[in-house]
Amino acid sequence: MTVLPASGREWHLVARPHGWPKPEDFALREVPVAAPGEGRILVRNKHFSVDPYMRGRMNDVKSYTPPYQLDHPMDGAAVGEVIASNAEGFAVGDHVLHGLGWREYAEAPARYATKIDASLAPLSAYLGVLGMTGLTAYAGLFETASFKEGDAVFVSGAAGAVGNQVGQLARIKGASRVIGSAGSDDKVKLLVEEYGFDAAFNYKSGASVREQLKEAAPDGIDVYFDNVGGEHLEAALSSFNLHGRATICGMISQYNSTEASPAPRNLALVIGKRLRLQGMLVNDHRALMPKFVEDVSGWLASGELKYQETAVEGIEKGYDAFLGLLRGENTGKMIVTLN
Repeated sequence: MTVLPASGREWHLVARPHGWPKPEDFALREVPVAAPGEGRILVRNKHFSVDPYMRGRMNDVKSYTPPYQLDHPMDGAAVGEVIASNAEGFAVGDHVLHGLGWREYAEAPARYATKIDASLAPLSAYLGVLGMTGLTAYAGLFETASFKEGDAVFVSGAAGAVGNQVGQLARIKGASRVIGSAGSDDKVKLLVEEYGFDAAFNYKSGASVREQLKEAAPDGIDVYFDNVGGEHLEAALSSFNLHGRATICGMISQYNSTEASPAPRNLALVIGKRLRLQGMLVNDHRALMPKFVEDVSGWLASGELKYQETAVEGIEKGYDAFLGLLRGENTGKMIVTLN
């Protein structure tokens, strides 16, 4: 019989951040670990995800997902190994994807866990390229933005986990041109040389996003995948061709703002260009998961689709990883790997 750990560590939110999160808004606490109850499993987490949407959950506001509770563990996607099971269909040693990240051990209802195959891809890939991050890119491009062959596609935050996959999927499916923005010259180089973007620019270079996009896409764009908002959305509206479509997936430029951001000053272009701007949440597209896994695993196997991860070692680095994500210090998916 496996001897279960007596305790484990987990991250709690202890204060609502105002603007940028601070270390004192969080606490890493040791808590008892219990054997799993009826229909439940105990998982030793191997990796957990930190994602931009988590910043919104730190605010006490009504949204599409409930806010984190103070003095309770935060949650998010995680992968790990079952170390005790009281549920049919799950055995010790199984690898699972579940929603109780930000902690070393997760005692969870088995119905909320999904078995994953570690022989198909590294476990961490199920948090990114083969997980909800990848499905966000896939559904946002093909379903929400109604991508079609020959479209010119612009992706903001393109070196991030979602953005680089959007650009690669567009290239694989026959985009006429793929343009990305990123926050450093190294990331711009990565987009073009590693991920096959036709053009990319550094939005922190001092030149306006609008002018850089116009230069990168002289014939305009048909699809915009928005991870950033603000100046990027305004630039996309200027560059759109008639009947352009935008997937509004994230607005990371505004997540730590303490005052409301102004709307794009050229929003009236939506009328004359007959544009479609549509918000998306990945949970609305779960029905696509089997087709997504089939397609993406094939493109990974053929080498057509590439991915990168930024792994931060140790649960004690959870806050640092999250803040690094918000600052754009990651390339590809940001994950925390547990020792």
